[in-house]
Amino acid sequence: MLTDTSRAADFPSLRGIHYLNTAAESIPPLCVNEAVAEYMHHKSLGMRGRDFHFPRVEECREITAKHLGLATDEVSFCSCSSEAYNLLANALQLTPKDEVVVTDLDFPAGATPWLTAPAASRPVSRLWKNRDGSLSLGDLAPLLNERTALVQVSLVSFYNGHRIAFAPLRDLVRRLAPHAVLAVDVTQALGRVALDCQDADIMISSTHKWTLGIHGGGVIGIPKKSAARLTTSAGGWYHIANAFDADRFENARIKPGALSFSVGMPSFAALYALNASLRYLDAVGMAKIIAHADPLVASVHAGLKELGITPLAPAQPDCSSGIVALLHKNTAAINEALLAQNIHVMHQVGRIRIALHGYNTSEDIEKLLATLRSAL
Repeated sequence: MLTDTSRAADFPSLRGIHYLNTAAESIPPLCVNEAVAEYMHHKSLGMRGRDFHFPRVEECREITAKHLGLATDEVSFCSCSSEAYNLLANALQLTPKDEVVVTDLDFPAGATPWLTAPAASRPVSRLWKNRDGSLSLGDLAPLLNERTALVQVSLVSFYNGHRIAFAPLRDLVRRLAPHAVLAVDVTQALGRVALDCQDADIMISSTHKWTLGIHGGGVIGIPKKSAARLTTSAGGWYHIANAFDADRFENARIKPGALSFSVGMPSFAALYALNASLRYLDAVGMAKIIAHADPLVASVHAGLKELGITPLAPAQPDCSSGIVALLHKNTAAINEALLAQNIHVMHQVGRIRIALHGYNTSEDIEKLLATLRSAL
């Protein structure tokens, strides 16, 4: 991942292209392909395959817990981050007397469950707005009070790459909103930056971005101190302690905390893949990935400045993030020029997002900036 030799061996599909779009879709290493193939082999065994499926889930739980900085029984899985947030809404059972704070840099999965609740039970939603691409605690403080039931943030914003300084955020929320659940979406962080948000009440992530896994998985981390409060009451079976006991039709005993978010059969293919991808990242070393990729991000910031382009979020030298985004009136033409040079970024109307992981190189950045210079 960090050398020409390992990159060519582990990511052969990167040959001939400059892939700068991991914030949308990652390129999995070959070991993930092998893990999915292994799942299909085990699946072909029919019921006997479950002798392999469930141990893989526990292996995945173990390595995921290591990356999150939690204990294994504080980590669980569902199908995607959207499902996780809807299960969180179920666990909270908010009312119109409650208030929820979300940011305008959040992905919809974490912001919409509170807006789509039936009117009779919909909480008051308050929006923490960014200033020039950054979120200021001074703007958050007036939104917090005794009625605040949830503060939902993304550790790294999908939109512009801004990373929240977690410790000051945590301290402010605990002081001004003592009853609030602090939820952190780590989808754009897990597998790319060192997490520092273990004091959150819940961490949620998808599995197909910086973790180098595939679709169909969602990660939930809930520390024991928050487990009783964040136990979903959704129906199912995998999260029920007495699902097949004699009293199963009289009383459903739900496993607490994170374990309650796994309501049905695990998404085995996604978890085989996640187990392989996180172990791959662990073997490479997160510190090495950060030390390699962060300077590439800094080079993009510096190169854009030379071109007279101001990124949507300012550079954060001491607060690692893999994303740089920009606005321009001619993004469609710029994206066409980039694609012509086999440079892949995220393009949406008016916005280009550049994402850099451990498999990116200085050559990727040189090619990107040279093409931008020519296109502009």
